[in-house]
Amino acid sequence: MNTDPTSSTSTGPGAPTPSGTTREDRSARVAVTVFPLLILAAAAFAFLVPSAGLAIAPATNVFLGVIMFAMGLTLTIPDFTLVVKRPLPVLIGVLAQYLVMPLVGFGVTVLLQLPPELAAGVILVGCAPGGTSSNVINYLSKADTALSVTMTSISTLLAPLLTPLLTLWLAGAYLPIPAGEMAMSIVKMVLIPVVAGLVIRLLFSRIVDRILPALPWVSVVGISLVVIAVVSGSVDQIVAAGALVLLAVVLHNGFGYLLGFWFARVLRQPIRTSRTVSVEVGMQNSGMAATLAASYFSPAAALPGAVFSIWHNLSGALLAMYYRRSAAKQDADPREVRPSA
Repeated sequence: MNTDPTSSTSTGPGAPTPSGTTREDRSARVAVTVFPLLILAAAAFAFLVPSAGLAIAPATNVFLGVIMFAMGLTLTIPDFTLVVKRPLPVLIGVLAQYLVMPLVGFGVTVLLQLPPELAAGVILVGCAPGGTSSNVINYLSKADTALSVTMTSISTLLAPLLTPLLTLWLAGAYLPIPAGEMAMSIVKMVLIPVVAGLVIRLLFSRIVDRILPALPWVSVVGISLVVIAVVSGSVDQIVAAGALVLLAVVLHNGFGYLLGFWFARVLRQPIRTSRTVSVEVGMQNSGMAATLAASYFSPAAALPGAVFSIWHNLSGALLAMYYRRSAAKQDADPREVRPSA
């Protein structure tokens, strides 16, 4: 979601305050700080009271649709113009998204010798598009927020095609992959809600602008409900393999950040762009992955997505602090190219 204050109008809810921030900016900062705590609380609640989560489990598709609709509401047509203005960074970012994370996920399953259901779940997380919270983390990292929004948008639009195909390719040896059905589910749960949100933003921009500060919380609540539903159905698996799943998620996420950064640097991208790619690649739409895994595989296969939802928000907040502190030195790189406003 776009949290760049430069995108706000000079008046109204998104207007800069005397301190130079906007309501949307402040809301995003609070959300990204509180988000991990709420996700942890949701997971603990589901673990202790699994019956409550099982009651809402049939609605996980709806929760994901609401999250993606909220993402669509944050988008504008200019978010897609970078595809024309700066095609190379966008191409590099999306290529890294669908190359680095799927292969890292597969590598982690081989390294840890994960059982088939967990292996399929980890790979599915890797084949998912970028997560919406990556845009907030990139803004707080002083990275290229506009590029992040474009990358998330493009990778999401490509998800109905690439996520099932990559999952079939890399996880087909572990479990049967209903790629066609999965593609249709992504269209219904992800693509249609995002496009609907974008259209409504175009038609009713003034109304939507007023609710932008609340949209990060829609994602917070939606992901929390998905986590509750998934964890509630995976209590036995958490007890049996929780530490192993956490290790797989930490490795997957960490190598995503690291390789995403160096993927961009090797291709001669500025440090600011490389930070953006790093965050975008490392943070996945794990809610989508968990929902698909629960629908087409098993509760155990959905566990990596649920744990990833918790972990990547914790690690993303820490990475934002690191990138923000080192931004002054990194931005001094003479190869740094700043996009025009």
